[in-house]
Amino acid sequence: MNSDTHQQALRVVAWETTRRCELQCKHCRGSARNQDYPDELSTEEGICLIDNISSFAKPVLILTGGEPMTRSDIYDLARHATDRGLRVAMAPCGSLINSKTAARIKNAGIQRISISLDGSTAETHDAFRGVKGAFESAINGINYAKKAGIEFQINSTVTRHNVTELPSLLKLAVDLGAAAFDIFFLVPTGRGAALKEMEISPDEYEKALRWVDEASKTSQITVKTTCAPHYARIQTQSTGKRGHGGGCMGGRGFVFVSHRGILQPCGFLDLNCGDLRKEDFNFKKIYEESEVFQNLRKVDNYTGKCGYCEYRYVCGGCRARAYAQSGDYLAEEPSCTYVPRKDL
Repeated sequence: MNSDTHQQALRVVAWETTRRCELQCKHCRGSARNQDYPDELSTEEGICLIDNISSFAKPVLILTGGEPMTRSDIYDLARHATDRGLRVAMAPCGSLINSKTAARIKNAGIQRISISLDGSTAETHDAFRGVKGAFESAINGINYAKKAGIEFQINSTVTRHNVTELPSLLKLAVDLGAAAFDIFFLVPTGRGAALKEMEISPDEYEKALRWVDEASKTSQITVKTTCAPHYARIQTQSTGKRGHGGGCMGGRGFVFVSHRGILQPCGFLDLNCGDLRKEDFNFKKIYEESEVFQNLRKVDNYTGKCGYCEYRYVCGGCRARAYAQSGDYLAEEPSCTYVPRKDL
């Protein structure tokens, strides 16, 4: 079996428009602070980035951070991307959404926003986000977005402190009127590296993914995962058909752009795959020619059990977790309990 090629087409770009953020989330990959960060891409550079992407692909563009709404030009950038044919999403914290900014989000053509709730109550969410009142402000932001007719989803990062709250978080997402519930699985990088002890065990991980699989079949809204590539393996085992969880898309359909214009496989895999400023913003060239991206696409060259697992083309293992544990982004996924067959 040859490595899949469909994942190589550029499908999603997440642009870290800024690292400024008022929250102090324990799991933050960027260790974001409420301060200025030098060398962030300017408005003109952001437009150049969008133009270069849209010249060869029409992926979903996620405007993320930090808190993207701290950029005064965020609506102009979103409008430009929309006009260039990109499907634009944004990942704000919620606290800056009011009736005025919600209208600006809508008018900019942003099709969906994602707001994170890491606990189904203020107590658990605020403790994880590091700011008292974060839960209330997120809910208020959601209500303003709803009134403006903006589609939204709820994101939750799973750790030992909230894994038992998954059912109540899903219920909250449904009750709020979310279009989707996206469950992120902690990758111990950035500030999250200090949360190694908060990672759920491989067995808990497997159990949680099987819960997601069952919930996705019965919930009235979309239930999906991020940073959980072997969810696709579980879907395949569950249905007998190839799972649609996506597997690891890092460099294989997904690209992360840092606030300084550095391309990475994802936000959790801090590998410099190319500097837009040094490459005259030639996004296509970097995406196609980066050695790291090319290596990630050669799934058969992964080491350990990920290199011969029969589900390697639908899963691939989390390359960021492999790198965080071993220093080798092609090593086997450390949070997977599955024992592959060696005779395939």
